[in-house]
Parts: sequence; structure tokens; C-alpha cells
Amino acid sequence: MTKQALLSEILRLPPDECIDLLGEAWDALAASPEDVAIPEWHLEELERRLVDPDPKYVPWQEVRARLQGSS
Repeated sequence: MTKQALLSEILRLPPDECIDLLGEAWDALAASPEDVAIPEWHLEELERRLVDPDPKYVPWQEVRARLQGSS
């Protein structure tokens, strides 16, 4: 079965079952993180952030307010 055919079948499920299935797939991947390759650009971004002498952080309350549209 192709990825597209598999995705098509998954998307036929009711939304709650689709979410459960995706959660189970995520849990299975997370059980063996050493088997999941880290893209090079992720490593590059991590390095860039780690060497930033003055990182800018946004408090969670501010992020939440922005997401809720009450910034």
C-alpha cells in the first residue's frame, strides 16, 4: 500500500479514531527515539540557538494571550 493510499484510509476514520491512531503511531516512534533520524537543519538550528548570547524568551502567558487573540 502506498503512503497516499494509507493516508486516504486513515482519513476515512472518524476524527476521534484518527487522532487515537496518530497518537499510537507517535507513541510507537517515541519508544525508540534512536531509530528516528534528526534532520541536519534541526541540529543547525539548535546550535544557532545555543550560541545566541542574548536569547529572547516570551513568557507562556504572553504566548497564550497571542494565540487566544487577546494580545
